[in-house]
Amino acid sequence: MTDSTIKTKERAAKVIKGLASRNMCGYYAEDKEEALRLALSLIPEGSLVTMGGGMSVWEIGLAPALKQGNYRFIDRAEYADPREAMLLAYDADVFLASTNAITEDGVLVNIDGNANRVSAMAYGPKKLVLVVGMNKVTPDLDSAMKRARNVAAPRNAKRFGVKTPCTVTGSCADCKCPDTICCQFLITRYSRHRDRIHVILVGEELGF
Repeated sequence: MTDSTIKTKERAAKVIKGLASRNMCGYYAEDKEEALRLALSLIPEGSLVTMGGGMSVWEIGLAPALKQGNYRFIDRAEYADPREAMLLAYDADVFLASTNAITEDGVLVNIDGNANRVSAMAYGPKKLVLVVGMNKVTPDLDSAMKRARNVAAPRNAKRFGVKTPCTVTGSCADCKCPDTICCQFLITRYSRHRDRIHVILVGEELGF
């Protein structure tokens, strides 16, 4: 085991301890394959499963596995009106997503444009399963906010093909453009509902 691997596992253990102190469940998977097995173990067969736009969920192969398995998986890309699929999230058994950033002591930071993702993370679905690459771990809340605004948001804006300053400069301009995807900010510092939020930390770079 390399020094880098040891440090990654130690950092993950610190995050998992922080999540536990905030009434959230944390897990560590060394790679995508282990993350997929772990995620599937948290989702009972027959569950109604929806998701936000999390790239990490696709990168570990979770979305395809659910589509092929014994689950009621809702893929909003298959809906003529994506809003219809988004609204189904609030009554889902499981909601899948990632997070834009997570602090070493377990605080989740997310930014959204339509708010379908952050609103479902805050309330509605019975269980959240979040797939999070260790590249998203930050020392504290201030650095988590900076990562969300200056790393995740510009890359997502470019992925969506919107016209915002950050797609050109690569950093947040605190803009008020009609296309801005930085409309709602959600900081999750504690879960009132035990066993609702499950965070799978993956020892690889995933998502934005």
